[in-house]
Amino acid sequence: MGYRVAVVGATGNVGREMLNILEEVEFPVDKIHAIASRKSIGVKVSFGDQTVACEDIAQFDFSTVDLVLMSVSGSFSKEWSPKIGAAGPIVIDNSSAFRMDPDVPLIVPEVNPDDVSFAHKKNIIANPNCSTAQLVVALKPLHDRAKIKRVVVSTYQSVSGAGKEGMDELWDQTKGVFVLGAPPPKKFPKQIAFNVIPFIGAFNEDGYTDEEAKMWNETHKMIDPAIKLTVTCVRVPVMVGHSEAVNIEFHEPLDADEARDLLRESPGLVVIDKREDTGYMTPKEAQGEFPVFVSRIRNDPTVEHGLNLWVVADNLRKGAALNAIQIAQLLDERGLIGTKALA
Repeated sequence: MGYRVAVVGATGNVGREMLNILEEVEFPVDKIHAIASRKSIGVKVSFGDQTVACEDIAQFDFSTVDLVLMSVSGSFSKEWSPKIGAAGPIVIDNSSAFRMDPDVPLIVPEVNPDDVSFAHKKNIIANPNCSTAQLVVALKPLHDRAKIKRVVVSTYQSVSGAGKEGMDELWDQTKGVFVLGAPPPKKFPKQIAFNVIPFIGAFNEDGYTDEEAKMWNETHKMIDPAIKLTVTCVRVPVMVGHSEAVNIEFHEPLDADEARDLLRESPGLVVIDKREDTGYMTPKEAQGEFPVFVSRIRNDPTVEHGLNLWVVADNLRKGAALNAIQIAQLLDERGLIGTKALA
């Protein structure tokens, strides 16, 4: 038996990727609906062999579907997700709107799958921030083994995390550098081509950005609030794929060899860690792939129990669309889609 599924924000990068992955993993879909704002009504998107025309969210009857995948802004989701959930379907929301709501589970299936049992409270499940999703997949098995005390993360986040406008700006500036000079930035605060920008999101009063705060807040909610975590988020001139340099301090002993073996056996992870010139993953190689990749696993001799990791994933997949579909698969496996979700 298949489900009636709606993708809201179907014309965006992540929305289109959601449609691709639904087909790719053969999620049981009986009927697919592409939903967008009024300006995108009639725009065609692909779902397998089908071409689907976008429907107006304001006119759509959400009581006619079982599952809704949201790929929209936080403000848009705050307005629409509660209405949609109240109409019956479970909403899997990719925005930041409900991630820290105590009545909304924040899920990465490899990390905290049992939290889906709380989905019925508002019929909303939150998808984490793209950089958090790949981080917690790597941290969880290590925390279970040796209890993490402190984590220091530096991110190297691709422009696709800022949507199509970010990708277009990198492309246009890169071309322009070799002709008449790079056009001035519009999406990013400074030139992104041949540059890095140590600022993503908006500044908070403490000098950190909201993107950085998301990472520790979401890690605390999904794994353990006792973990001390500090972050610097950096935008880099890469089209797709986020990378992270991760330094971890543990309460208990855990050396690189044991960690390597443990990560190899953990769900959602692939270890590529050879001490040779090409024995690690880069974001370019991770593009289009499902797993989170871990490389450069080393002991940190500056603390009693410490490791360094290099963590890479496709941010449009595991960081967004794939994780949402994996949540849907988890709901399906546990019989929580449809009327059972409201029981």
